[in-house]
Parts: sequence; structure tokens; C-alpha cells
Amino acid sequence: MKNHDLWKDEHFGTEPPCITYELKPLVTPQGEVIEELYSAWITLNNPAQYNSYTTQMVKGVIAGFSRASMERNVVCVVFTGAGDRAFCTGGNTKEYAEYYAGKPNEYGLYMDLFNGMVDAILNCKKPVICRANGMRVAGGQEIGMAADLTISADTAIFGQAGPRHGSAPDGGSTDFLPWMLGLEDAMYNCVSCEMWSSYKMKRLGLITRVVPVLKNAEGQFIRNPTVHTESYIKDGEIIYGEFLSGKEFKKGRELMKGCEIDLNPLDKAIDEIIWTFTNLFPGCLMKSIDGIRMKKKFFWDQTKLANRHWLSVNMMTEALLGFRAFNERKQTGKDVIDFVEYRNLIAKAHPFNQELIDAVLPKPKE
Repeated sequence: MKNHDLWKDEHFGTEPPCITYELKPLVTPQGEVIEELYSAWITLNNPAQYNSYTTQMVKGVIAGFSRASMERNVVCVVFTGAGDRAFCTGGNTKEYAEYYAGKPNEYGLYMDLFNGMVDAILNCKKPVICRANGMRVAGGQEIGMAADLTISADTAIFGQAGPRHGSAPDGGSTDFLPWMLGLEDAMYNCVSCEMWSSYKMKRLGLITRVVPVLKNAEGQFIRNPTVHTESYIKDGEIIYGEFLSGKEFKKGRELMKGCEIDLNPLDKAIDEIIWTFTNLFPGCLMKSIDGIRMKKKFFWDQTKLANRHWLSVNMMTEALLGFRAFNERKQTGKDVIDFVEYRNLIAKAHPFNQELIDAVLPKPKE
């Protein structure tokens, strides 16, 4: 049989930061292993930096989805992150701050790869499940939303970070969210940089399933104790999946410290969905999936090139400030610029120069 894959193994690795590509045998609901049929696991392996993707890792994601599409014995793709703290927190801020900031042409080339990564997910000829094992934030939220389904640990949090750290969520969120949410919820999610729980994401229809993964000292699984998991009405709004506040939140955090995270229930839920896919006609399944994906792709394709150019130019101004502030937070104790001073300087038509940069970036701690 002919090999239609474009790459060998040059974009995969075992030592972080890297992408790992693994075939896992299918498992029936009774636990029986099915020989010679697999799910392809594409894993963002950079846990020390919350699975943020480097340029090389973006290439690996593209190669992984291409390979999974071409492998005849693969039923489904599982897209996940290493460890239990994060699926992905977006682009690697250290790389952004130390290499791409101030280099719009270089960042434009990077964005060509990023757009290719989202295209690779949306064009994959196998169903794609995002296994949200932890934080899915910023660009991680965007590539996660490109997947067909999301099965989430209830310890995961979701949200954007761009407007707070020097960018805009134009890697998919501004395209996908108005299609997936009401317009004002989409607007608020895009610009507020507020983190949402997995239960709130489920309530609003942004993910498929939430799975408790916290195991207490007695070996019992409990729901995330920092989140409202009973619904009630407050000020005309349904409260379900919102984070607790004040002492209740702190109490929940303390309870979590006495638990271990066990992702086996998450993987069992994913196996159940893969088994559902296995027992469908593959051609009819993919035509159905592509029919839904088409709506997301329509909006993504309208703006991805224009967004590529704006994001490149932005590396000369606000992205330069935002990524540097975040990258230098250990030296300064702050991860954002002085927004009030920046707005004051803009109001006075101050040129974007070194004087402005020095005025708004946090100063090193004495």
C-alpha cells in the first residue's frame, strides 16, 4: 500500500518541549483490547511551561494530524497535554518575548505555521477529541476549540489572555466563539480574560462532557470543590459552574490539596466516545463531522490571513510590551504593564519608542 504521509518522525520526540505521537489500541466497554485498530494520541509535551507550544512543537502538531489522517487503522485522534496541570496555555511566551517581539516578518512566518496547525485540526480525516486534562487558556483554548469534541477534567479552567498580555484571540476564538455562543457571551469571553470552569463551559455548550478526577483520602472521586455544582438564580442569572468566592473558594482549594488527581475516569470517558465512533460507518461519520466543521471553517478562513498580518505588526507594539512583561515577571514581580500610564501616554500622542517602553514595563525588584 502507498504511504501518503508527508513526514517521517522528524517532528516528534520524547524529551520536552516536543510533540509525542502514540497509537493506543481500542478498548471495548468491557475492557477488551481490540488488536490492530487504534486511537492516535497527539500530546503537547512541555509540562514545565504548562504545555505552551514552541515553533518546533507547532510543526509537530501539523505532522501529527497529517499522519493520523493517513493511517488507515486509526479510528480517532485524541489531542491532549502532558501531565495533569494543563492541556495548553498557548504560544511559548519566552520564545515570543525573546525572539519574535520586535520582528514582525519572523512572527508572520510563525503565524503561517500556526494557521497551518489550526487547518490541520479542522482538516483531519478522523474525529478529533480534545482531552482537556488541565488549563486550556489563550492559544490553547483556540486549538482546543478547533477539535470536534472536548472531554474535560473538572479541574480544568478555560479562557483567553490576549488583551491582558498584548495580543488578540485571533487564532480561532474570534471566529469560533460567535458561532458557538450568544454574541455577548462570546464578546465577554474574548475580551475579559476571565477564567471559566469546565462546568460553566458545559452549561454554555462549549464542551461535551465534564469528568470528576479528584480522589480524596478515602479513595472516592469528588467534584471540584471550588465550583458551584448546584444551580440557582442570582440577580437574574443562572449560577452553575461559577467559581466560589472568598472563604468558600479558599476552603475548596484546601480540600483539593488533600486529594490526588486521577485521570483514569477521563480516559475511560474518552474510550467510550471512541468506541461509539468505532461502531459507525467511517465514511458517513467523517462526512457528518465535516458538515459541522464547515461552519467553523467558514469563519476561520474568512479572517485567518488578515489576522496573520495584524498579529505580525502587533509584535512591534503591544505584543512586545505584553510578552516582555509576562516573560520578565520573576524579576519584576508583575506580569502586566502599567496600563494607566500606557493609556495616559497614548492620550498625549506619545510615540511608541524606548521612552514609552521603559515607562510602562515593570521595573526589576530591588
